[in-house]
Amino acid sequence: MMPDIDLAALAHTISVWILPVLFAVTFHEAAHGFVANMLGDDTARRLGRVTFNPLKHVDPFGTVILPALLLLGSGGRFMFGFAKPVPVNFARLNRPRRDMVLVAAAGPGANLILALLSGIALTSVTELPPAAVEWTAQNLVNSVWINLLLAVFNMLPVPPLDGGRVAVGLLPDVLARPLARLERVGILIILGVVFLLPLIGDQIGVDLNIFWWLVGVPAQALMNLLFAGLGLA
Repeated sequence: MMPDIDLAALAHTISVWILPVLFAVTFHEAAHGFVANMLGDDTARRLGRVTFNPLKHVDPFGTVILPALLLLGSGGRFMFGFAKPVPVNFARLNRPRRDMVLVAAAGPGANLILALLSGIALTSVTELPPAAVEWTAQNLVNSVWINLLLAVFNMLPVPPLDGGRVAVGLLPDVLARPLARLERVGILIILGVVFLLPLIGDQIGVDLNIFWWLVGVPAQALMNLLFAGLGLA
């Protein structure tokens, strides 16, 4: 028998998550394209990806299906997603190895800026009409959280994540080459860590939620630090 679903509560939960997720993934991908264009590769610009129009960046699975599944599976406590990767021709960059690091870091950097701006906006939310305060505050808190999650997650040093490309660009060749070769299977490793290990852990009674240890815990610490610095703690 299917459990009863509070449609009003579900609609409210979706309404306070959808904008933070769309802004987070859109600014993340647009930042990659913007910096790549500045550094010599106009591939993303020619394809219309240097834009803040979310429709240009939406991935059906990563931006719609995955966040919805996580939202429903967590009872509205957690959402995560990603957009279509912005195409970058690293060979066309002015200084490919250095510029690859800057292009890769631009996405997480944009998320950190959005988290900071959302936190600053949260300090003034009480100036809004009373009816809008709670809904707006929830959106802003969720914006801080999802942007910090994306920033930390994407900086994990595993290709094809941004952190993997940053590591490849900074490490000496003897370490960079084998790490770069992980790009072909990197997404499988990531999916296994995020989804498969927790399921195995549930079956054997061991906490194997490595994703939370590596991403959730640091993101929570950053959120606490930001809120404390803004006087919101």
